[in-house]
Amino acid sequence: MILMVAVVLLIAGNAVAQGTAWVVPAKDKTMKASVDMKDASVIADGKEIWAKQCKACHGSKGLGDGPKGAMLKTNPGDFTTAKFQGQTDGELYYKTTYGFDEMPSYEKKVPSAADRWALVAYMRTLKK
Repeated sequence: MILMVAVVLLIAGNAVAQGTAWVVPAKDKTMKASVDMKDASVIADGKEIWAKQCKACHGSKGLGDGPKGAMLKTNPGDFTTAKFQGQTDGELYYKTTYGFDEMPSYEKKVPSAADRWALVAYMRTLKK
């Protein structure tokens, strides 16, 4: 009986621990953009969407210093860091599309896949 309780607690603990990590499926990590990520007009579109949808939490320069970001339990992150920029385009697209925890999904707020890719293209310009 004690062993069974220990196993249940171990499984429950692992489930909770896994639930706190932002896991991107392998197939999404390697997803390729449907737009030209280097195109100036794509990046400009991404910047415009960023100003409307992302700036409040992530700040104008992606430093995580937006006014709403300060009210979150989770730090919105610094998008200029090597760690952030080291993620694949697919990871950033997935995270933007589906969200996690306090980060909302933008699948409905930005319904165009091309526009979400434009956001990723703009995020790439935020590196140091």
